[in-house]
Amino acid sequence: MKRNLLIIVSLGLLFPACDSPFRTQKTAVPQQSLQIPTQEHSIQAVNWQQQAAEYRALCLQAYNFARLRLDAMLDTTKMDVKKLAIVTDLDETAVDNSPFNAKMIELDEAYQKSRWIEWGNEVSAKAVPGAVEFLKYAASQGVEIFYISNRYPEQLQVTIENLDKLDFPFSDEAHVMLRNQSSGKLERREKVEETHTIIMLLGDNLADFTDLFEKQNSGRRHALVDSLAAEFGSRFIVLPNVMYGDWQTNGIYEGRYDWTESQRDSIRHKKLISY
Repeated sequence: MKRNLLIIVSLGLLFPACDSPFRTQKTAVPQQSLQIPTQEHSIQAVNWQQQAAEYRALCLQAYNFARLRLDAMLDTTKMDVKKLAIVTDLDETAVDNSPFNAKMIELDEAYQKSRWIEWGNEVSAKAVPGAVEFLKYAASQGVEIFYISNRYPEQLQVTIENLDKLDFPFSDEAHVMLRNQSSGKLERREKVEETHTIIMLLGDNLADFTDLFEKQNSGRRHALVDSLAAEFGSRFIVLPNVMYGDWQTNGIYEGRYDWTESQRDSIRHKKLISY
């Protein structure tokens, strides 16, 4: 009897220990231990630009249509004292930087200016399909080309070298206009307009066309696109870029750069529209 009582007491002491806080704490996985890869979300986008024939088709379609619009404009535009000009963005509009994005995925690192400079110094960016052919055609029709880009000032010479290597027209210091104190492009467009009439703008980011899109959230960006609907495919020619842009920084991430990778991952999922 005493032996049985001893067993019962021992079991009573054992089983409550199974529900102790110590045991629960031991098996819990701390939230901060979850590692969110910095660039994992970019793999599909970079693969699409590098592998999808549809990407090439969309670029050719944009530049083919740009040529049709240019011909129509040249037939109807009255020449005045100003020369005619086309303003184009560089990255993902005229030249393809997807190898840089692929390198960030390979190293799983966030954007770094030093890495971007390193890529530019390679002078190995290829032309976006259709870009060289269209801009050379425009130049042959007496239209000057201005490249307005947010590359850093110290990249001017290697940028010109890369453009020249690809046979882009007007690849010189007078026509390659890189960022200054601000990333906004309005001031540089206005500089071109002092001596030229801008008849067409090309870009992959809406702020390449008008400063109205600067620092706007997704809702406002959509509303502005609708209000300017007649300009797209007319004076504004948009190139595809699913790798990066204001659609992501000001749209998805709401203009904030201080999110952790875990927060960014959560935001990307929350922005999805399902059924």
